[in-house]
Amino acid sequence: MYLKSGTGVATKTGANNRVFIFEVEGLRQGENTDKLNFLIRRSGIVNITVPYDRMNQEMRRIARLGGKIVNIRPAGEPQDATTVAPGNGQQSQPSEEKTKHDHAKAKTEIPVNIYRPNNPYIGKCIENYELVGEGGVGTVRHVTFDISGGELRYLEGQSIGIIPPGNDNKGKPHKLRLYSIASTRHGDKLDDQTVSLCVRQLEYKHPETGETVYGVCSTHLCNLEVGADVAITGPVGKEMLLPDDEEATVVMMATGTGIAPFRSFLWRMFKEQHQDYKFRGLAWLFFGIPYTANILYKEDLEQLQREFPDNFRLTYAISREQNNPDGGKMYIQDRIKENADQLWQLVQKDNTHTYICGLKGMEGGIDEGMSAAAGKFDVNWSDYQKQLKKGHRWHVETY
Repeated sequence: MYLKSGTGVATKTGANNRVFIFEVEGLRQGENTDKLNFLIRRSGIVNITVPYDRMNQEMRRIARLGGKIVNIRPAGEPQDATTVAPGNGQQSQPSEEKTKHDHAKAKTEIPVNIYRPNNPYIGKCIENYELVGEGGVGTVRHVTFDISGGELRYLEGQSIGIIPPGNDNKGKPHKLRLYSIASTRHGDKLDDQTVSLCVRQLEYKHPETGETVYGVCSTHLCNLEVGADVAITGPVGKEMLLPDDEEATVVMMATGTGIAPFRSFLWRMFKEQHQDYKFRGLAWLFFGIPYTANILYKEDLEQLQREFPDNFRLTYAISREQNNPDGGKMYIQDRIKENADQLWQLVQKDNTHTYICGLKGMEGGIDEGMSAAAGKFDVNWSDYQKQLKKGHRWHVETY
């Protein structure tokens, strides 16, 4: 069980005056917890009175002390009889109806712009390692930041802003750059205290001088040393959020570092275990890269495919190693065309969500493949795609 919801607690009129009771078990009985002076029942459960505006901070403190929140109720309400069984002091699960209600409430709360450019959160780099294997092109780093000292929280599919240090050529502070978050709401350490990015170092030739130019922010992040500070804003974004439906079909199409939000999706679906989220649907990832050595998170992705063959499909398009049916390079749009008939059947389901993230050039080929499949049934793909977008089932984030 994760103690801090990734969505946090929504602010409502008059809510800040409310007080809640946290029922917590498993607090370490050491020097710190011995000073708390809370009544501890035979079950080992502690009642902690918490003002509304301190709820997130208290959740993190409880987590650091090894505690587990088993119930939250407004002060003044009687203890739910389903929380602690009478007589033996053993905890039982909250009622199914209550669990569904609480979960549904949490789903509606989307954190946005907790930190802004004029007052960013200063995190620390705790991990920075290369993702491109030997023989690959370019450099892509997985970078993780400690965010335990602030209020930053986020959801899968959102982005954060990074403000690189220094000034631009006009003497003004650098503007922030947005990066898709590559970790789940609980972070790579599963402690709600980190956020991770997948960053490719931008590199190109100056059109006039031919000089190699490196991206300011991407170079800053790729070269960041462990322990270094980083200025973070956000989170932002509602377009790429993972659906709450545990039975959904989720089709993901990525090129390069466009894999970032889909890593967060897949880690939440399969690598993490949640009481309030058990994915039982179908996830299908199409991943376009130039070489096998450029398959980011390759070992993890293929391990998930082996462990969850009925729920996860993985399809690569390796442009400089594979050929399409016409003898040209194999791009992701070619894989979409190969599987267009099956994809067309999937997108007609009410609970299918399709996500595209990466290079903008991939969109035209994807539309071409889907148009051919839809045309077999006398359906105009462009019109149908507009319906999908209107229904929030076709999600695009390209650059």
